[in-house]
Amino acid sequence: MSTHKLSFEESLEKVVLAEKCMGCAACVVVCPFVCLQYSEEMPKLVKKCEACGICPRVCPRYDLSYPALEKFAFERERKPEEEFGIYRRIVVAKSSDENVLQVCQDGGVVTSLLVFALENGMIDGAVVSGISEEKPFYPISRLATNPQEVLECAGTRYSYSPNLLAFHEAIKLKKRDLAFVGTPCQIHALRKIQIIPLRKYADPLKFTIGLMCTESFTYEGLMEKQIEGTLGVNLHSVKKINIKAKVLVTQRSGEIKVIPLAEAKRYTRKSCTFCTDFSGELADISAGGLGLSGWTVCVIRTRVGEELFEGAEGAGVLKTMPIEEEKGALDLLTKLSKRKRKTVSPP
Repeated sequence: MSTHKLSFEESLEKVVLAEKCMGCAACVVVCPFVCLQYSEEMPKLVKKCEACGICPRVCPRYDLSYPALEKFAFERERKPEEEFGIYRRIVVAKSSDENVLQVCQDGGVVTSLLVFALENGMIDGAVVSGISEEKPFYPISRLATNPQEVLECAGTRYSYSPNLLAFHEAIKLKKRDLAFVGTPCQIHALRKIQIIPLRKYADPLKFTIGLMCTESFTYEGLMEKQIEGTLGVNLHSVKKINIKAKVLVTQRSGEIKVIPLAEAKRYTRKSCTFCTDFSGELADISAGGLGLSGWTVCVIRTRVGEELFEGAEGAGVLKTMPIEEEKGALDLLTKLSKRKRKTVSPP
């Protein structure tokens, strides 16, 4: 990865103009001169760039080297046969907490791990995606500092949430022990921050959970045009959205509306088409539903992730079963990872 001190105009502006910027906000967060602001899901230069060279070094779409980041995270590179990345253990799991199961997306594993970590003093905050109070089912980045706040943020929104903005908020609040939950591209940015390292941001980060992700959709397209416009669903009535080979929109009444996945994909954010990582291969733990109902596939990748997961499992917080009992989910994980890896990587 290059260490030349390039300005924003010489580096990331090209990423933005080519529509490769996914709006993770890493560059905005780390700019020491506050030259950038986050606007309309991307960075905007608001004053003269000082050409410190930091922003391109943290951008997941600029000069990304998987081998270097793999060596940093795992002390080795991925082998060709490791189709969905390096890992120590893979299981299917679900929460043992009924309160979690009532609000979670699939098996409630991510929510339960965060609650477990907070209650046991392992972290003093968790960076997650929440829901806007002004806009129905619109994702916003949020810092959760207690179990109730974690529960409020449970579930998945399929539009993009710039979670690094909440991570920045946590740093400004002087949080010392943070968990981060986000998409693969956001995990890439954090690993680049760690490898530099930018101690201000790297040191408080205790573990990351990567959410398996094929793509995210524009809010205007999926929510407003398709769900509200075409289906006639009041967005305030939406309780949950899930994807199981098709988009399932569950309303508070219990009625479920179905959108063919091909129709939803018309609203894929263009920047997602450049991503080559489906399963969050650089996270400490990766999690995804993979077609299962009420269970989550968990890929435990690092020693840190293993200690967290086994601690929760040993405390009875999680129920687990071997991945071999859900071979279809394992096959789907492999298939989607291989398909995503074939994506043309941005320069």
